[in-house]
Amino acid sequence: MPVIRPFRCVRPAEEKAAAIAALPYDVYNRKEAKKVTDENPLSFLKIDRAETQFPDDTDMYSPQVYERARDTLLEMLADGSFIEDEEPGYYLYALTFAGRTQTGIVGCASVDDYLSGAIRRHENTKKEKELDRINHIDTMSAQTGPVFLAYRPHPELKRITDAAKETAPLYDFTTEDGIRHQVWKLSQNQSDIEELFLSIGHIYIADGHHRAASAVKVCENRRHEHPDYDGTEEFNYFLCVLFPADELKIYDYNRVVSGWNGHALEELLDFIGKQFDMKEIPEQGAPRHKGGISMYIEGTWYQLKAHEDLYSQDPVDDLDVSILQNKILEPLFGIQDPRTDPRIAFVGGIRGLEELVRLVDEGPEKAAFAMYPTSMEELLSVADCGRLMPPKSTWFEPKLRSGLFIHIFEQ
Repeated sequence: MPVIRPFRCVRPAEEKAAAIAALPYDVYNRKEAKKVTDENPLSFLKIDRAETQFPDDTDMYSPQVYERARDTLLEMLADGSFIEDEEPGYYLYALTFAGRTQTGIVGCASVDDYLSGAIRRHENTKKEKELDRINHIDTMSAQTGPVFLAYRPHPELKRITDAAKETAPLYDFTTEDGIRHQVWKLSQNQSDIEELFLSIGHIYIADGHHRAASAVKVCENRRHEHPDYDGTEEFNYFLCVLFPADELKIYDYNRVVSGWNGHALEELLDFIGKQFDMKEIPEQGAPRHKGGISMYIEGTWYQLKAHEDLYSQDPVDDLDVSILQNKILEPLFGIQDPRTDPRIAFVGGIRGLEELVRLVDEGPEKAAFAMYPTSMEELLSVADCGRLMPPKSTWFEPKLRSGLFIHIFEQ
């Protein structure tokens, strides 16, 4: 019975929303983030990645960087770039991309629901990535990037969201990547929304595991600092957008391996051919069904199909990304931990197979593996079992923009 409650939103002034909205902080490297903020001084990256406001040799994790993020938000509130609601409320956030629209409810989720498992996750987090967002959230006393949550479709919640979308939006703009962003404020049905989410058994983290984990750690620190807390304080909740699972699309998350672990090409192909049906194909082609993998190596594409005896009816082990890891990457290429091994790179399917070809062709002894996308039902099933997927199993598109909604939990 997850608690999703309204909040006093800090959001952009209407005329500045399109310029402020930015892709998530971890989409960019430092050089790319700096380029964005140089070209667009209003970009929210100057808050999410405040090292862009310092010389390039500044330690991006130093306290002054996080303090700069806090000060920039206060300055933008003071000059009217951001405004703050007087009363708590929910928002509606719709993203339209490639002819498909997903519409989420913006609110705040309970840290206790995360800790109890009412909010279910499917991915591990990295401590170093957590620490950066912990420092960012803690210094700002605010969550600036929403956690992307999913719930199983609910007809009454759909009725409420459909009705709200018949009204004029607060924001309506299209970003340079062709994604249309629309936002409405839900002035009615607030008690209904809270009650309806209480009737849903569980909700699921689709994307934003590090943002969620970091918000939880900051909450635990604040609870330690305030031993008389009663659970109603804003630091007990974190910013989220909740989408019905049937509106979401998962793209493939592909792999590029550098180094053949001492094997010759013939040995690699022979090993793979013993566990997969393998055939050479004349041109690049993505797998078309579960169990299929496309491999590009030494200028040639191959189609692989896992033998039936590789499957065990286990929700994690039977994922295509698990089959690849357990049957090829670990025993053949020696990649035991894909979270830390520098020889493996992960490439979102939105970048196309051409990117795999480019990466493989730029150096010797490389191989690429194009995956069939993990399904939303597979994600929910793994999370319901209390299990975790291998890293980089899912790539959600479109990406939520940061800077449209901010949750300040302590003034």
